[in-house]
Amino acid sequence: MLIRIEASDLPGRQCGQAPGFPGYSNIHVGVQRRGRPDELLQLYPGDAPSAVWELAAKATRNGAGWDLLGPYVQGGPGGRFVYLSWGTVDEAGAFTMFRRAKLWFDGIPASVLEAAVEHGGLVARLSLTDSRGQPLCAAVRPPLVEWSALPSS
Repeated sequence: MLIRIEASDLPGRQCGQAPGFPGYSNIHVGVQRRGRPDELLQLYPGDAPSAVWELAAKATRNGAGWDLLGPYVQGGPGGRFVYLSWGTVDEAGAFTMFRRAKLWFDGIPASVLEAAVEHGGLVARLSLTDSRGQPLCAAVRPPLVEWSALPSS
């Protein structure tokens, strides 16, 4: 099964200081691999017009519902999520994380997850800028993310 994350409204490559936020330059975002925080899938600069990640996942029956597993899926049963890691990239290309967003699966409606398993894919659509104009972080659940199944082919 495919998990497709479609992100828009990135906050920019520079984010100035604000209360509780020290400010950063050359900001990028990527999906963090489970158990390997330094391994990121496809970094996008913070001023990109959009970002799209496609993650391989396996759906297994878990009681009456579904559990999603994969190399980029974090957490245990009943608490699965994907990390979107924000960081700076220096002149040598090294990424240094400064915050993460947790894209929680517990907000996926059961009917959407059923359809996603049936059609082979799940789509998350979200803005990556928070209400203060900074990189989105912390827990991300509806209404901050919209979940849908890939259309049948």
